[in-house]
Amino acid sequence: MKTIDIETWPRRDHYLFYKGFEYPYFSLCADMDLTSFLPVIKEHQVSFTAAIMYLVARSANEIPEFRRRVRDGNPVEHEVVHPSATILTKDDLFAFCTVEYTGNFLDFTRNAEEEITRVKSEPALEEKIPGDNLLYMTSIPWVSFSSFMHPLKLNPADSVPRFAWGKYRDEGKTIKMPLSVQGHHAVMDGLHAGRFYEKFQGLLDQPALLLNAD
Repeated sequence: MKTIDIETWPRRDHYLFYKGFEYPYFSLCADMDLTSFLPVIKEHQVSFTAAIMYLVARSANEIPEFRRRVRDGNPVEHEVVHPSATILTKDDLFAFCTVEYTGNFLDFTRNAEEEITRVKSEPALEEKIPGDNLLYMTSIPWVSFSSFMHPLKLNPADSVPRFAWGKYRDEGKTIKMPLSVQGHHAVMDGLHAGRFYEKFQGLLDQPALLLNAD
């Protein structure tokens, strides 16, 4: 992790402007095309949840703004950030499942499936990796929503990006899934969310490359 020198940072004025907002967040929601991705994942029996966790984490890690946080009033940037997802457990409750991010798709999904299994048997509302070098995410597989808002701590303002994906739907020739992105406006803009969506869709369109990666 490094502290960003705010005096030489091109984003200085935008950072100071939005950091003072009582609610400095923005949220977007867009449909992702799973048409190429879903059959391949099913054929190779890869957990859908683990696969989406990987795609979110990889896309976010490739964009510096998604690795930046507001810490004690100062901007910092992590070298790598890790996915932390909600997993449904008994009694219709959920637990947090944090998985260390690794670039290899099969290695990550294998580790994620193991951690999901463990969390279901030992549910807890504690992060395996403490700190703000996380990406919060959740699945709402019962609804194909068109907008989403996460709970947030405002004092101090939580700057961890948040993601949610919903029920995918078959539209005949295509399979679509809603995906929301919520970020702290002091460290990122809609432009960066747009880049995230582009990277995410690019990975969905080439699932064979994920499976054959070294």
